Amino acid sequence: MKQSGVRIRKQELPFVFINMAMTADGKIATANRAVASFGSKRDHDHLLKLRATADAVMAGARTVDENAVNLGPGAPNFRRQRLKRGLAEYNLRIIVSRSGSVNPRAEIFRHKFSPVIILTTKSASSKKLAALRARGAEVKICGATEIDFPAALRWLRAKWNVRWLLCEGGGELNAALLRAGLVNELHLTVCPKIFGGRHAPTIADGAGCLKLAAAVPMGLRSAHRHGAEMFLTFTAQPRDKR
Repeated sequence: MKQSGVRIRKQELPFVFINMAMTADGKIATANRAVASFGSKRDHDHLLKLRATADAVMAGARTVDENAVNLGPGAPNFRRQRLKRGLAEYNLRIIVSRSGSVNPRAEIFRHKFSPVIILTTKSASSKKLAALRARGAEVKICGATEIDFPAALRWLRAKWNVRWLLCEGGGELNAALLRAGLVNELHLTVCPKIFGGRHAPTIADGAGCLKLAAAVPMGLRSAHRHGAEMFLTFTAQPRDKR
């Protein structure tokens, strides 16, 4: 990701970039979610290189619960890249769950190298939130029943100085950020596989658009092939006001 010359639309908000790997038919997991990791080593290295440019890495509760991830920067060479950029050695880690239904025994809580922040709503039970706080997480209420993402991102920028925020899914979180007009950049790795399945998750799930005018416009900035995979980068475009 090129950080020089980037125009941030709202200075109080972080620059938000999404990174996802998907199959050739647009799926990010099988219909039963048993398979959610299918990219090459090159794709995994690409993920860690992007993490090395971010102040914080964010994911949805299901992504964190169903995968053995810690959302950290990885090996020492990636941490050195962060330090050379003037970033902290370890990025912040953010989990989004409007109901607070994050498993307190998830892999992410076993790694104490940086704070874990839970973005949730007033609908989350106090018992669930207490269990997450007991695991060392900071809990931030960001709305009544739905996450107020503009407010949440302003808080992350103001309290934690998050300037560069990497989102790693899942599809409903991506869709919410895109729908709110908060995504600046999208990185996609297209892998040579077909999962199929009408219920298999995609990079942007949820209700979706009901008409073409509501689609989120993106511009292709770069495309390159490595082996059998395509690495694509898109930038957000202004909506057509007509």
